[in-house]
Amino acid sequence: MYKRSVEDPAGFWADIASEFYWKEKWGQRVCSENLDVRKGNVKIEWFKGGITNICYNCLDRNIEAGLGDKVAIYWEANDPGVDATLTYSQLLQQVCQLANYLKDIGVKKGDAVIIYLPMLMELPIAMLACARIGAVHSVVFAGFSSESLAQRIMDCKPKVVITSNAVKRGPKAIHLKDIVDAALDECAKSGISVDVCLTYENQSAMTRENTKWQDGRDIWWQDVVPKYPTKCEVEWVDAEDPLFLLYTSGSTGKPKGVLHTTGGYMVHTATTFKYAFDYKPSDVYWCTADCGWITGHSYVTYGPMLNGASVVVFEGAPTYPDSGRSWDIVDKYKVTIFYTAPTLVRSLMRDGNEYVTRYSRKSLRVLGSVGEPINPSAWRWFFNVVGDSRCPISDTWWQTETGGFMITPLPGAWPQKPGSATFPFFGVQPVIVDEKGVEIEGECSGYLCIKSSWPGAFRTLYGDHERYETTYFKPFPGYYFTGDGCSRDKDGYHWLTGRVDDVINVSGHRIGTAEVESALVSHPQCAEAAVVGVEHEVKGQGIYAFVTLVEGVPYSEELRKSLVLAVRKQIGAFAAPDKIHWAPGLPKTRSGKIMRRILRKIASRQLDELGDTSTLADPGVVDQLIALADC
Repeated sequence: MYKRSVEDPAGFWADIASEFYWKEKWGQRVCSENLDVRKGNVKIEWFKGGITNICYNCLDRNIEAGLGDKVAIYWEANDPGVDATLTYSQLLQQVCQLANYLKDIGVKKGDAVIIYLPMLMELPIAMLACARIGAVHSVVFAGFSSESLAQRIMDCKPKVVITSNAVKRGPKAIHLKDIVDAALDECAKSGISVDVCLTYENQSAMTRENTKWQDGRDIWWQDVVPKYPTKCEVEWVDAEDPLFLLYTSGSTGKPKGVLHTTGGYMVHTATTFKYAFDYKPSDVYWCTADCGWITGHSYVTYGPMLNGASVVVFEGAPTYPDSGRSWDIVDKYKVTIFYTAPTLVRSLMRDGNEYVTRYSRKSLRVLGSVGEPINPSAWRWFFNVVGDSRCPISDTWWQTETGGFMITPLPGAWPQKPGSATFPFFGVQPVIVDEKGVEIEGECSGYLCIKSSWPGAFRTLYGDHERYETTYFKPFPGYYFTGDGCSRDKDGYHWLTGRVDDVINVSGHRIGTAEVESALVSHPQCAEAAVVGVEHEVKGQGIYAFVTLVEGVPYSEELRKSLVLAVRKQIGAFAAPDKIHWAPGLPKTRSGKIMRRILRKIASRQLDELGDTSTLADPGVVDQLIALADC
């Protein structure tokens, strides 16, 4: 299959695409592309002219095939013992009611809708309702701060924001509506207003009476949506019409709105889900990711539902009320496929085997890992302890930009190596290049690029095609540059070595160093900041910040806390620095560029590897930093 997929990509993908419903078939060409900036604008199109709808393919098509009474979503609340289910027929009815409401308030094809919801069933419902009417959803992870949310609202100017009044994560309630209110106030100052804030009442976390309210703008979901009809006409769209925007961290500080279109994304997510997890109709599948990240788009909502799968959606924290919660859920729903991030694996591993072994887990068949490379010791623990040494692990490498899996094991198809993503998926042609962009053969390490396009590739950065070309296609003309380093062993297996640009991968979430730096510098007592990634035993990478204070301000523990708080407030708790290292000055070249290589070595205490520091404008800075390492 792989051989055919690279020798005849058009035929290979056309055959697979034909298994879906198309109102009209695509034109003569399955794919047209230009990835080479030297030959003109970068452009990728798949199934252009084909008319379809991804919501129809996820729901109506499966119901017509007899799956109407099959459970689509098993919902598990934060508090044990609280749960709900929706069959495919019930899910379709709820999607149609919301879609009819959105149409009624004037949301049309191509309009943006921002979704800031926790992991309630209403989150996939909202995504599918937008897709049904051709609206473009932009889900914002409900852990982002009001500033981050405001930035995204100002960029895509949505007709409506959909949120919930609050959510419980473990024992504490988070007031989401307050965050949305603050974001909308911020937007109003810049002249951007949103007409409707549709708010789902999440009673277990907060009552109506305690929710702050703005009449005329704020509407309770439960007051309006259930009154609408349970049937809604489908808006048929071109394969290249936009499906969603998802903002991801870049190295410059301003988040990038990654734009995915409909047809190619549909075919890619459905196919990767089917093969990388060896999906069978009897499976119960649980991906622990939040829909605010790409994994929750492709492998909670679209990929599984295109295959008619039963999906577990979990609202809470995986360690609440204790570290056995994940396996309690696995046993309760007889989960067969469990897809999670290395950071959760490492944190559970640290808590001890007894939390795992007190549960049966015998339903498990396939395990999966996503978000960052999984270190071999965590891989072995996941395999031996969680999977009882009998479940293959699909250690998937892919990105927000790729839409779906790119390099991944296929369960049982070839031997696994702990920590390796193994081989490329169908239609994906990875290459490793050196600094000059020359492809390296055989055993090697270098920069990971992809040659020629694949159906799930993103088509542009919203409103900034130039940045799209500069970031991804200019570094190595003719290739898509992933921003990741990679080595290939003598057997051809791929080993991802992490980001090679200024992006840190914390718990599987990409955070731009520039974003954290600008949050720190916004603090009135911070003159300058430089942020690097450092190894962290649970999170993979931790955030290590070197901070230069305004002249005359003394170092203090209070100030340290206040700097961390500034980052939490501007970006979100997941981006809070793990360590603030006081820096009287930063190592810079004579042209003023901060030498992050040296900061990385100081942060990881590899002081014998500092290399040549004579080219620095002030080499003495390095000794000062080393002296302050444990202050």
